[in-house]
Amino acid sequence: MPPKVKITKEDIIDAAIDLIRESGMDALNARAIAKKLGCSTQPIFSNYATMEELKAEVMRAADAIYQQYIENGMKDPAYPPYKASGMAYIRFAREENQLFKLLFMRDRSNEEIKEERESLEGLLKIIASSTGLTMDEAYMFHLEMWVFVHGIATMIATEYLQWEWDMISRMMTDSYEGMKARYMTREEK
Repeated sequence: MPPKVKITKEDIIDAAIDLIRESGMDALNARAIAKKLGCSTQPIFSNYATMEELKAEVMRAADAIYQQYIENGMKDPAYPPYKASGMAYIRFAREENQLFKLLFMRDRSNEEIKEERESLEGLLKIIASSTGLTMDEAYMFHLEMWVFVHGIATMIATEYLQWEWDMISRMMTDSYEGMKARYMTREEK
């Protein structure tokens, strides 16, 4: 009798991520993962007590892929760091559209949404140092820019738009410069 092949948690998560990339989150179930791995569902439920536990781990893996896009994107010398983060967000939406939809376009009505301002501190410091804004102003600036960038990313992920990088870059610069001018000239209350 040949030795049994051990299916690891990493194997299961990798298969789940591949399945989502191919068919979206709705295709994720134990049978589909088992089929992809060429095994029964037994190794899946030996490693994960419930599908909810597995899905939570898949979300963490998808977020790690996204974070790597942002980290790599911010090293791109073609753009200033803050713009590079937005371009990386849009690149993730284009290249990993199903993972983008999973992370940023899912129904969150049953989730507790927490403000994650601390995780934005690096970006807020970049904005503050390049514009002279306070950290609170930089936070609002970022939220406004993020809505714009998320709109482009969403239209790219759903294939509503097929814009070239030069056009996206120009639009991001125009939006950034326009908001920066507004922040610099607005009257204080």
